[in-house]
Amino acid sequence: MNQTKVAQRFILKQTSTIIKNRIVKSAMSEGMSTENHLPTNSIFRLYQAWAEGGAGLVITGNVKVDDKSLGEPRNIVLENDENLELFKKWAEIGTTNSTHLWMQINHPGKQVLKGVVDEAVAPSNVPFQPNLQRFFPKSRALSDIEIKEIIQRFANTAELAKRAGFTGVQVHAAHGYLISQFLSPKHNQRQDEWGGPVENRFRFLSEIYHAIRRRVGDKFPIGVKINSSDFMKTGFSEEESQFVISELDKLGVDLIEISGGTYEKAALFGKNAKPSTVTREAYFLEYAEKLKQKTSVPLVLTGGFRTLSAMNKALETGATDFIGLARPLALYPDYPNSLLENKASKLSIKPIKTGISFIDGKGLMELTWYSQQLNRIGKGKKAKPTFSPLLSLIITLFKNGKEVFQKRRV
Repeated sequence: MNQTKVAQRFILKQTSTIIKNRIVKSAMSEGMSTENHLPTNSIFRLYQAWAEGGAGLVITGNVKVDDKSLGEPRNIVLENDENLELFKKWAEIGTTNSTHLWMQINHPGKQVLKGVVDEAVAPSNVPFQPNLQRFFPKSRALSDIEIKEIIQRFANTAELAKRAGFTGVQVHAAHGYLISQFLSPKHNQRQDEWGGPVENRFRFLSEIYHAIRRRVGDKFPIGVKINSSDFMKTGFSEEESQFVISELDKLGVDLIEISGGTYEKAALFGKNAKPSTVTREAYFLEYAEKLKQKTSVPLVLTGGFRTLSAMNKALETGATDFIGLARPLALYPDYPNSLLENKASKLSIKPIKTGISFIDGKGLMELTWYSQQLNRIGKGKKAKPTFSPLLSLIITLFKNGKEVFQKRRV
């Protein structure tokens, strides 16, 4: 095996956690739960493929902390220990081949598809842009008591994940979900201790970290996924992101994953990337380089990497400590093994376009198309890179209609 930089192990100093290489399977929403939001055999097959595929760290799709706050139909929820044996099986399968398996935990806030829940909640009663709001229900502002209850829900889910055998958790604070909404001055217009200056908007995430740490102890890794920026006027800025990450470093967070954008401004899918960014492959590399001058927290850089040479260069220059891969592993789950053996060719992954402009301009289609690829792997099939985005949309609309009907009937 060619011992390139991606093949080198890394030790997370805070918890002395050893990760066998620098490849991280970044989170992707699977939409593969039972009707009761529990793991399935398809989930087990999918994570077995990723564990055997060679990544040092695999991060799950977003597991919800409350079954009354789902982002999409078929989200997995972990809020009590009634079916913990299923989560133990998931953890056992996902940690084979000396793989670390971290559970990403999340609350969607108001970013929840219409019909999935009875009402959406958010820091403030601020709607999305009209062309996106059509997909989401109206939201109301959370009370102070509800905010504190959600903080404890994050801690509860993290503790249950540890009991099940997951080797860490990642708090999802990016992509426009609830924590991201609290961080954003556009979506958080509160006048109390949870809103206003960035120090207050950070309080929600800070309190979640403290609550989790109290429940899981000092030796259980806690990561955070956060935006470099929302890429919107009046949104969460680069300067605010640098402040928040510096504060998380001081608190003792083990690993930060850098992403960017929301479903209003889908930078997370590389939309409208500059030519220089495409050449260097990593969407958020320049931001990571600036961040490394201000903080020592280990970083995962996700988005855009397609060649071993670009990955090694980003690691060798110290811009990042880990390479995050998502879409490539939805199509080729054993891609890390090919990278580690220096047998991987450059990937060509085309944008997902239906030909319907108001859909293609957002991130929702990318999410559902790749979720369908994950479902194929979960059924024991190979992914299908040539699958029609338009057909994917038709299937998505049919499936969501059926799922919403089932949800309302319960």
